[in-house]
Amino acid sequence: MTASVAGNFASSKIKGIFQDEEGANKSREENMREAGDRIAKTLGELKGAVMKVGQMASVASDILPKELTQALSTLQKDAPPMAYEVIESQIVGELGGLPEEKFQSFERAPFASASIGQVHKAITHDGREVIVKVQYPGVDKAVDSDLRQLKLALRASGIINVSKKALDETFQETRDRLHEELNYEHEAANTRLMAALHSEDDFLLIPEVVEDLSSRRVLTINYEGGDSFEHAGAHYDQATRDRLGERLLSLMAIQIFRNGAIHGDPNPGNFAVREDGTLVMYDYGCVKRLPRELVFAYRDLITSSIEEDYGGTESALRRLGVRNLDGPPVEFEFYKRFRDIFVVPHQDRLPYDYRGSRMGEEVMKLVPSVMKKITSFQPAKDLIFVDRMVGGHYGNLRTLGCHLRVLDILEPHWRDLERAPLAGVAEATE
Repeated sequence: MTASVAGNFASSKIKGIFQDEEGANKSREENMREAGDRIAKTLGELKGAVMKVGQMASVASDILPKELTQALSTLQKDAPPMAYEVIESQIVGELGGLPEEKFQSFERAPFASASIGQVHKAITHDGREVIVKVQYPGVDKAVDSDLRQLKLALRASGIINVSKKALDETFQETRDRLHEELNYEHEAANTRLMAALHSEDDFLLIPEVVEDLSSRRVLTINYEGGDSFEHAGAHYDQATRDRLGERLLSLMAIQIFRNGAIHGDPNPGNFAVREDGTLVMYDYGCVKRLPRELVFAYRDLITSSIEEDYGGTESALRRLGVRNLDGPPVEFEFYKRFRDIFVVPHQDRLPYDYRGSRMGEEVMKLVPSVMKKITSFQPAKDLIFVDRMVGGHYGNLRTLGCHLRVLDILEPHWRDLERAPLAGVAEATE
């Protein structure tokens, strides 16, 4: 994959020397599409850490060109399942017995399959309906080498245009979270942590871990059913979808501004909804605890943009680590263009139609001006999973087709930050 992508990029650069600007741009787009398809196909076949990174990157439109993110979006769908014999062997190795011995019943056909493992439904000997997540063999041992190869491929392809330091920090943060995600004992602890943090949020349902049927590579939790976002968007009435959307938006704000700990994997497969307005949240492998200073800077970025205080916006971006101070200065008009896309649609305080949203398309129109300023910015490692959550749930809200008074929902949460900043959660749980 690396050789192919790098060869295409080199060929495109040479060809561009002999083309006018329009022809060079067309060649670049074609090269990016081919690279995106090649990378997505390879990551999907490999599964494991690199497929997970591909899923994450599919919403990283602030770093990657649209041709690549569009190709990587195919990785959000279910991966082909592993043979049952592989799953059976893992359960024997981890739990010390065959599935039919450890459970009253165990469905051989997977309930779901993904990048690092697959899920089977089962019933425990005491009659509880559960789901059993079984990790694919070897994926935990391949993380570091997979990420090294992926970083090399991105560097060689010319797709990434950020400093070596910023790219290294981004991959290190990704590596750290993936190693946590591949340790199901860590995920079990995260599940208990999030249940405690959300104990007063009665709209949210967090499944309970079955401790004696869980290990480092097998995780068993109570089954909590519900409908997908897609089903709800097509079949629930508008009032129910709006209630669910309000709760999903509030959930993000609660996790950032009250808890200082976020559920960092917004893949729609990790959520279910019910017609009574309940949100069910699964998969706690990726829980990111946020530094206190990041939460305040993130709040200040939002409020300064709303108030058109672009000096405050610049300051917040510096505190977040997004502004590359070695790059050229950024005029405030540049920030205003993004502010007009993200803030203006909500200023009238009327319900915002997520299904009809064109924010993504409007942002893409700014790509030429962004490319001219690209060296003034850099990815910030502590924001990777916040951006992943916010970007992913924007897509989930579009799927639900919500009409929401966005600022009215969000403002109380960042205002509460002054009274009880993070309630000490980020420090107390370390």
